[in-house]
Amino acid sequence: MKRPEKQQMISDLQEKFSRAKAAVLTEYRGLSVQELEDLRMQLRSADVEYRVVKNTLAARAAAGTGLECLRESFTGPVGIAISYNDPLSPAKVLTAFAKKQEKLRLVVGALEGRLVDAKGLKGLATLPGLKQLRAGLVGLLQAPAACLARVLAAPGTQVARVLKARSEQVH
Repeated sequence: MKRPEKQQMISDLQEKFSRAKAAVLTEYRGLSVQELEDLRMQLRSADVEYRVVKNTLAARAAAGTGLECLRESFTGPVGIAISYNDPLSPAKVLTAFAKKQEKLRLVVGALEGRLVDAKGLKGLATLPGLKQLRAGLVGLLQAPAACLARVLAAPGTQVARVLKARSEQVH
């Protein structure tokens, strides 16, 4: 690869790294082409990009971005999964895939500028996603209002029951 091509690749990677909310480095040694393609498909469906890049270029591109903490981890054959939206998506998909394919190993990750080890990535994979957290929060906010509505409606329904019972006794 010639110098201008390397510079272009570094600038492309730097732009991607600066937009990333999270990234996970994986060691993919031993996976077949078909298994890697399956992994890429699963990651794409979760809106995560997976790239295999030259370590020296990736380390240079990480400088000055939120993934700078990964610079020292670009050693050996590694792939990088980058998420621009949901920071938990790469950890969830990669952890699930690694359970089926033991050849894939999660090396280290970066979550909004912080380094996360492999054990931490597995812990992140167990957390509920952003949509589930929002739904739970809405439920928590809605619960007091629903209880208040039931309490306020209770005296009216009690009066209605008493009047109905009284009318049934008279007839």
